[in-house]
Amino acid sequence: MTKLNHLFTVAPMTAPKTSPDRPANRGRLWRHADFRRLWVGETVSQFGTTVSQLALPLVAILVLHASTWQVGVLAACETAAFIVVGLPAGAWVERMRLRWALIVNDLIRAVLLASVPVAQLLGVLTIEQLYVVAVATGVSTVFFDVAYQSYLPQLIDREQLVEGNAKLQASESVSQIAGPSIGGALIQALTAPYAVLVDALSFLWSAACVTRIKARPPRPERSPDPNLLREIREGLRFVLGNPILRAIAMCTSSANLFGAVISVAFYVLLARQLQLSPGVIGLLTSTAAVGGLIGALVAGRFADKVGQGPAIWIASTVAGPCALVTPFVQRDWTVGLLALAQIAMWMGIVVYNINQVSFRQALCPPGLLGRMNATMRFLVWGTLPFGALLGGLLGSTIGVRATLLAGAIGQSLTFLPVLLSPLRRLRELPSHADLVKDEGPAAAGPLAPSKP
Repeated sequence: MTKLNHLFTVAPMTAPKTSPDRPANRGRLWRHADFRRLWVGETVSQFGTTVSQLALPLVAILVLHASTWQVGVLAACETAAFIVVGLPAGAWVERMRLRWALIVNDLIRAVLLASVPVAQLLGVLTIEQLYVVAVATGVSTVFFDVAYQSYLPQLIDREQLVEGNAKLQASESVSQIAGPSIGGALIQALTAPYAVLVDALSFLWSAACVTRIKARPPRPERSPDPNLLREIREGLRFVLGNPILRAIAMCTSSANLFGAVISVAFYVLLARQLQLSPGVIGLLTSTAAVGGLIGALVAGRFADKVGQGPAIWIASTVAGPCALVTPFVQRDWTVGLLALAQIAMWMGIVVYNINQVSFRQALCPPGLLGRMNATMRFLVWGTLPFGALLGGLLGSTIGVRATLLAGAIGQSLTFLPVLLSPLRRLRELPSHADLVKDEGPAAAGPLAPSKP
């Protein structure tokens, strides 16, 4: 995510608009040693995370016999940090060395997750501990994610952002294919609490890989008059004052809201009502990631063919309605239909994410990256805890399937903000370098809006 001129001294962005020769540049990042280290560390970390994403709710459901409401509270705890520290995190990260921010938060998450199997071994594991671990891990994830998305544009050239984000997303998708199925097997063999240890070890691996990165971005310059509230307002004004960023925020935040509603009821449906084994649940979750891998592989080419703006709204339009399959799944052939629907949905989600994140990174002035990313995370991830609580409440009152149907209907309409935005007709999206070139230095200021 992003930062501001009076806090950072960073080389200016030079990202060109989409051009016919861009595809020829693909593949160069494999020869970028520091990017490979970041990629390897993140890939292993993502593998561990997919294990714990399955293991934690199953710890609550199968080991602690949690209710649907408690599962919803646990999911809300995992994302509550985006509301509590989401906005100030951007300003704080801009004052840190990004590489060390990544390392420290990897280590913090490793310790927190390792406490789950330790508590189970001692016989003292409770749902309250899971809540605490989820909240604390969420806070650390906020800082890691803001630093991570701000670090990537410093590590690679701006014209390589789509390729870099696509490669990172592809590795995440591969881990989501293998991780849940292996995680399900680990849960059956070791039980869910001990499977969480895999994620803790993966964060240690990630920290070790980031430590080996040789690039050293300049130390952020301290503002002579730091003002946290002013810096937060500048990040908000940049995002909300830009019609394209505003539409992306509305689309993503509403998709996350309804996605969280679905997610809470989803595991309860599979584990409790359909009584599928952890191994089958893991395998089903893995098939969804196949779509994510396909999306990562085609995102850049799809944007080159239809344009970056249309790529964003088309992908969102395709992804949402796929959720309508979930409420009607039974313990029969419809499980296979659910797998196909999730493949299509996640293909659209990943194409959408790669293109909108790359656009945001290229559009934002260097000194505002941390705050832009934190602001976007606050807006689009801040709906997750509300969705999780709503999913838990609805699941406990109107039932699991009715909750899934309500979430799916909402998910089907989330494409409207980007469809009705300037993205509908913009094949080439503006970048910060374009603003500087077209309008002069005045447009390069930290709060300069993009042209629609």
